[in-house]
Amino acid sequence: MTDPVQLLSERIDRLLAEHDTSNVQEFLGARFDAGLAWVHFPEGHGGLGLPREYNDFVNARLAEAGAPGPDTNGNGIGLGMVAPTLIAKGTEEQQNKYLRPLYTSEEIWCQLFSEPGAGSDLAAVSTRAVLDGDTWTVNGQKVWTSVAHQAQRAILVARTDIEVPKHAGMTYFLVDMSDPGVEVRPLRQITGEAEFNEVFLQDVKIPDADRVGETGEGWRVANATLNNERVAIGAGADREAGQIGLLARQWRENPQLRTPAAQQEILHWWVETEVTRLVGERVRQQLEVGQPGPESSALKLAFATQAQAVTGVALELDPDAGLVYEDWELRRPTKADFLGRDAGFRYLRAKGNSIEGGSSEIMRNVVAERVLGLPQEARPDKGIPFKDVPR
Repeated sequence: MTDPVQLLSERIDRLLAEHDTSNVQEFLGARFDAGLAWVHFPEGHGGLGLPREYNDFVNARLAEAGAPGPDTNGNGIGLGMVAPTLIAKGTEEQQNKYLRPLYTSEEIWCQLFSEPGAGSDLAAVSTRAVLDGDTWTVNGQKVWTSVAHQAQRAILVARTDIEVPKHAGMTYFLVDMSDPGVEVRPLRQITGEAEFNEVFLQDVKIPDADRVGETGEGWRVANATLNNERVAIGAGADREAGQIGLLARQWRENPQLRTPAAQQEILHWWVETEVTRLVGERVRQQLEVGQPGPESSALKLAFATQAQAVTGVALELDPDAGLVYEDWELRRPTKADFLGRDAGFRYLRAKGNSIEGGSSEIMRNVVAERVLGLPQEARPDKGIPFKDVPR
């Protein structure tokens, strides 16, 4: 049997020799075809069926060569959530059609899950999908949709049966955002930007071939997506990644800010974030044998708490920075940038960390019930048809 490192080295050398790294989209397409996109994915779908740990080797080798990587910032939903869901739950046809353009970012993806009346309680979605022949017609409204104004594709959870309990009547779809029935409107945030959107769906047509999983299994498929999302949000790969890295640099570069109290505070959060990083490594290892479990909720909860606290400490060290703000005009960012911004922006943006990807309150419930095995909260809508649930 060929040694995986030798196999990967040969493929990387061939990829670099035969393809121009300056043509990003073409190079990423060739990387996908060589099985070097996600080496743990099946052959023919950007992978080689190798253990996930070898991704680090491939990424490091290509980074050393100055080769471009996938756009994890601009297409984070596609890369971190849609791709693993399609591998786990999608059909061969869907994998063949969507994975390659997703990896090259020819197609940007967004997530049509939350609604005005169904945010943390995703199973309460009321957007309806009705089947006529081999085509579904969708009507409803979604909200808090990141990058919808740029996306070509979307993942959608919609209500397909109101006669059964709410968790059983949902179905998961892939949506063409260019459908004339899709309307995207900006939502202005506390930061002054419109990174999020509300999306209105009026008689949007979806072929049944773009249904993921069986009809009525949308809750199960959506949970695969959400667990991957929480790992993506909560797991930093490198020590001092993210907000704690910026705080540590601020501390090291400004001796005048150093006091015993500040030192204790920074050390506390440095340790907390490092523990979370190490737990994230363990959660990633669960991907080796399937999808991440409910433990990802604890990871996401810790990340949100720490990001808000650390950005607050950064302002405590330099209070004047909180009075300076780049631009209060409404902007539509092409990419989310949480770290390359001033301290005031980072402090405000971190407030969203405890909402996006599932609110911290819901994360605590998941940890309590599904990880610790504590008694469930009372749910008066449990077991009754969705049409009879008070709204």
